[in-house]
Amino acid sequence: MLGQEEQDLVTGELTQLHRPGKNAMAADDIGQLADALSRTHVGDGELSYQGRGLKLDHAESVAGLVTEIAQYQGLRALRLEGNTIGVEAAQAIAKALEDKDELQKCHWSDMFTGRLRAEIPTALRSLGSAITRAGARLSELDLSDNAFGPDGVKGIEQLLMSPSCHSLKVLRLNNCGMGIGGGKILAEALTECHRRSSALGAPLSLRVFIAGRNRLENEGASALAKAFKLLGSLEEVHVPQNGINHPGIRALALAMQHNPHLRVLNLNDNTFTKRGALAMAQALRHLKNIQVINFGDCLVRTEGAVALSAVLREGLPVLKELNLSFGEITEPAALLLAQAVLNKPQMEKVDLNGNCLGEEGCEALREAMEVMDRADMLASLSDDEGEPDDEDDNEDDDDDNETDEDDNETFEDEEKENLDEEEEHSKENGVNCNGNSPSSKLQSPTKIASYLCSPSPEKELDLEDKTASLEHQVDADHPERAAHVLLKISASYKEEAESGEALLEAVDAVLKTMLSASLLQSTCFLSTLLVHMGLLKGEGKVKRVPVVSAQLSCLTHAVQQPYFQQHHALLLHTVLSRNGKALKSCSSALEGLQEALKRRCSADH
Repeated sequence: MLGQEEQDLVTGELTQLHRPGKNAMAADDIGQLADALSRTHVGDGELSYQGRGLKLDHAESVAGLVTEIAQYQGLRALRLEGNTIGVEAAQAIAKALEDKDELQKCHWSDMFTGRLRAEIPTALRSLGSAITRAGARLSELDLSDNAFGPDGVKGIEQLLMSPSCHSLKVLRLNNCGMGIGGGKILAEALTECHRRSSALGAPLSLRVFIAGRNRLENEGASALAKAFKLLGSLEEVHVPQNGINHPGIRALALAMQHNPHLRVLNLNDNTFTKRGALAMAQALRHLKNIQVINFGDCLVRTEGAVALSAVLREGLPVLKELNLSFGEITEPAALLLAQAVLNKPQMEKVDLNGNCLGEEGCEALREAMEVMDRADMLASLSDDEGEPDDEDDNEDDDDDNETDEDDNETFEDEEKENLDEEEEHSKENGVNCNGNSPSSKLQSPTKIASYLCSPSPEKELDLEDKTASLEHQVDADHPERAAHVLLKISASYKEEAESGEALLEAVDAVLKTMLSASLLQSTCFLSTLLVHMGLLKGEGKVKRVPVVSAQLSCLTHAVQQPYFQQHHALLLHTVLSRNGKALKSCSSALEGLQEALKRRCSADH
């Protein structure tokens, strides 16, 4: 939009061009002039040279631009994107900016095409120094699509720490090739800016951060996460395609918890795996204002998706978009996600394309959304990868395999160590390995450790205060351990046996502890249990436990207890209804469990 003086000038020039006796311009020439002026957008505080494709090498090449900047009163936004600016040209532009104290927005993306990488930091320092000398207070800085690498970040380091950026709200550095080093430099600059601005009583309150395609990896992402945690003001974070895996994702998840006003979180095309997904699920519990979640192509996988379904069910009241595409998610987890969005009145789009549902799974998901009258929000499933093969379980990431194996080995080793320690303690006190003592019975910790190593009805009957003892053996932060304990003790259950009632009390003790935790923790425990039972696809080399009817009978009992809530029953019912064929050897016990789950799921309806 043109200011009044500029409009009058253009009108006067065009009038002169049409006066009789003058060399009138051809109509197309007049059109070109008008178009050039309109593309400059002189007015409303913005001067734009956007998309001109100009090659500006030296001061002479930017003389006209410099004149316009110098003569423009009240310049608030300068658009230079889509041109290529050399060092001398940048210095000339910088000179014109030195008195533009009202400048707020610098749209400078794609500004160095074809330039030597060594030129860019010098050009950026010139422009940054001019802004600082002018005393301008920037609200937006966009340097996206400038492949300047870590050195380019050094070129804006002083600007970012200066008072000119204490007011910064939007920082766009997409596709700049910053790398790990650039990420660290940027994090330090933002941290220092926050420190200096806080000392002046007005802390940096950055709202939008965009830095996709920058090869930040774990170290760069973790460094930035520390800065994000300090800021606490972010509303949008976009860091897609940065080669970040679970250590960096976990660091970002922790940082996001400290930014309660976050509305948009885009981590597309990084690598979560189970540990990253669980950390992010935990973070989302704190983000009541989140509207858009993009975890597409992030290998969230089935257990991660189940955890996210718990968070969806529990919170995220204003969520509008959820992208979990291309994440190796299987059908049961997708159905749980569909059920979880039922209570989201503002939900507009759920993208589960490119996962591992199979034809039947895709149809089941569509039907589930239709039943809930939400079919219109489900994105296309045209790129579904099909159901995973059983052998896929052994093809997961090496680092995840090692961790899962370590977790299982650690639990078994701990039990053996506990038993050895207790036996040694017992010997020192005159008690033998069988628990016989001339003067006293074996203490409960020893019996619990022995029982968990090799459960039996005889040991079950001999346990004293077993409920309290078993509750101390498990906690909500260690679902693997709890699942292992539950499957071990329930495998020896026999209804007609003398120890049957005592064993069910032990099962209740474990489940009551685990299912009384938060919805996210209890869901993680149940999904872990189902993975070990071979009913849900897990991550890494998980040693599956052969399921026997006794374990299903114990679950049937548990489902009917007050601690087993409806959402717990819904999770089990959904998984069993899709993967029940894996338990065909226990058909009678499975039928009883499914009936109990149906009753529990419909109890509150």
